[in-house]
Amino acid sequence: MENKLRMCVPCHFGLESVLAYEIKKIGGENLTTTDGKISFEGGFDVLAKANLWIATGERVLIELGSFRAESFEQLFDGVMNLPLENFIGREDAFPVKGHALNSKLHSIPDCQKIIKKACVRRLEKAYGISYFEETAAKHQIQFAIHKDIATIYLDTSGVGLHKRGYRRNSNDAPIKETLAAGIVDLARVRADSVVVDPMCGSGTFLIESAYKALKVAPGLRRNFAAEQWSQIPETAWRNARAEAMDAIDRQGAFKAFGFDVDDMAVELTRNNAKKAGVGSKLTVKQQDISKYSQIEGSITIVNPPYGERMLEIKEAEELYKKMGQRLCPSKENPCYIISPHEEFEVFFGKKADKKRKLYNGMIKCNLYMYFK
Repeated sequence: MENKLRMCVPCHFGLESVLAYEIKKIGGENLTTTDGKISFEGGFDVLAKANLWIATGERVLIELGSFRAESFEQLFDGVMNLPLENFIGREDAFPVKGHALNSKLHSIPDCQKIIKKACVRRLEKAYGISYFEETAAKHQIQFAIHKDIATIYLDTSGVGLHKRGYRRNSNDAPIKETLAAGIVDLARVRADSVVVDPMCGSGTFLIESAYKALKVAPGLRRNFAAEQWSQIPETAWRNARAEAMDAIDRQGAFKAFGFDVDDMAVELTRNNAKKAGVGSKLTVKQQDISKYSQIEGSITIVNPPYGERMLEIKEAEELYKKMGQRLCPSKENPCYIISPHEEFEVFFGKKADKKRKLYNGMIKCNLYMYFK
């Protein structure tokens, strides 16, 4: 098998440029960016590094191939032509899942059946057997059919990359780790930064900031599906992990401060930071935003609560007003606030220097950036 793979990493809309930088840094080549995903090339070493190091992507997929599929026959033939035996062994499990959008083939269960059937037929020919036990390592096949073009992938990550292993518990409105990492990147957190979150919730911004500052690979505390695959040399993972361990820099002057009105959130942040291995870098206290005083020379990153019902929205607007009184963004004290409220700046009382559209799950938000 050729050691040059085409891979694809999906991401939150709005984080493509941040993800592209991460992919180049680990040695990914020939990048192609489309809305919400980046495709690139690299060997097994890059595949392992991508899983360990990518902070803003959702998962690392191997792109097996793309073809036009306006009928089930075309879908079957397209899958039959893919080199599945390069990645799937005779005992490996290969379940199928996926989605279709704006395409003639729109029944997901039917597409799953056809793709599975084609995979079985291809592997029967490759291995000369007619029954697959599927008792060995899981090779999740994913398909995406968009405007009648089918793309078939293999998922190497397993559980999504946002699952770093430190946040087993979270409060009601957590921000996804991958989105938080993207915002931390946009806030230009460095080895000597001081980061503050005055409404820290479960501590995600603070922990992701610590990871960035200390050069901790976000996937270092977890495992990935493809580590079980016999088709990928174990040395690729071993070397990538050893390199990631060597890269950690605990000498930096980085510090983080978290505050929350809720005692349970404070406890949660402390526990999560401890699990993440960065507890010593965080100071967390119970405090209402109305009592907050600006910490000089700090970067503020915050995801204030927002409501969906009318009463909650009014409460959120009052909160934005309080934030405007307590936070004093400047060049020395930049501020990054994510909110779905279109009128956030009006209530906050200050116009952002820059706005960036981001999606928190399905919720369209703006990242309000204050840095002048």
